[in-house]
Amino acid sequence: MPLEMYKSRTFSGANLLTLFLYGALNVATFFLPLNLVQVQGYNPAEAGLAFLPFTVILAGLSRWAGGLVDRYGPRPPLLVGPSLAGAGFLLMALVGLTSGPSAYWTSFFPAMAIFGLGMAITVAPLTTTVMSALPPRFAGTESGINNAVARIAGVLAIAVMGSVALLTFAGRLEANARVIDLSPQMRQDLKNESARLGLAQVPIGVPAGQAPAVRQVIRLSFVQTYRLVMIICAALAWLSALMTLIFIGGWPRGQPVGKNTGWRQDSDSARSETAP
Repeated sequence: MPLEMYKSRTFSGANLLTLFLYGALNVATFFLPLNLVQVQGYNPAEAGLAFLPFTVILAGLSRWAGGLVDRYGPRPPLLVGPSLAGAGFLLMALVGLTSGPSAYWTSFFPAMAIFGLGMAITVAPLTTTVMSALPPRFAGTESGINNAVARIAGVLAIAVMGSVALLTFAGRLEANARVIDLSPQMRQDLKNESARLGLAQVPIGVPAGQAPAVRQVIRLSFVQTYRLVMIICAALAWLSALMTLIFIGGWPRGQPVGKNTGWRQDSDSARSETAP
C-alpha cells in the first residue's frame, strides 16, 4: 500500500468518513433486528421486511445521487447524506416499546425512510470521491482500501458497541428490577441472564404474579440500551459529516469527475502527473 496515497486530504477524509458511517450502519443493522424480534414482537420475516424501505430508497436513488457529484461536487452530498442518516438513527432511538408490527408505520418506518435517504445520498458520491481522489494508477488500491475500511469499521464497531450494550443492559436491568420485590437470589439470577439481552428469561422461582413485571423490566431495559446504541450511531454519522467539512473540498462545477478533477485539485503528489 503506497503511503503517498494519504497525502491526499480527500482520500484520507473519505476513508475516515467511511470508517465512522459504516461503523454506525453495521451497529444499527445488528441491533435493530434484535430489538424487533426479542422485544417488539416481530417474527424474523417481519423484521427482515422492516428494512425494505431502506433497500428500496437506496436502490432507487443511487443513480440520481451519483450525478450529484458532477453537478455540485462531493462536499454537499457528503454533508447532507450522513447528516440525514444521523437523523434517522436518532429517530430510531426515540422509538420505545410498541404494540408490535401493527405499529411499524408510525414507529420505525419514518426513521428507516430518513436513514435510507441519507445513505442513498452518501453511497454513490462517496465511491466517486474515493475513486477520483488520486491518479488512475491508484484506482485498484483505492477501491481495495476503502472496501477494507468499510469491513473493518463494521467489525470494530459491533465489537465495541456489543460490549457497551452488555454493560448498559446489565446496569439498566438491575436498576429497573429494584421496583419489584424480589429476593436477593432472584435478583442475582436475573442479573445472570443479562448476557442474553432481550432474550433474558424470568428466573425460576419468581411468583406467577410478578413474572409479567419482570418480563416488562427486561423489555424496558433492552429498549433503553438500544436507545443509547442508536444515539451513539447518530453521533458517528454526524462525525462522518464533520470529516467532510474538514477534509473534502468542492470540485469546480462543469468539470466531469472522469477527468480526475478530484486528485488534480487535492493531492500534492498528483500534481506531477499528466492528466489524461
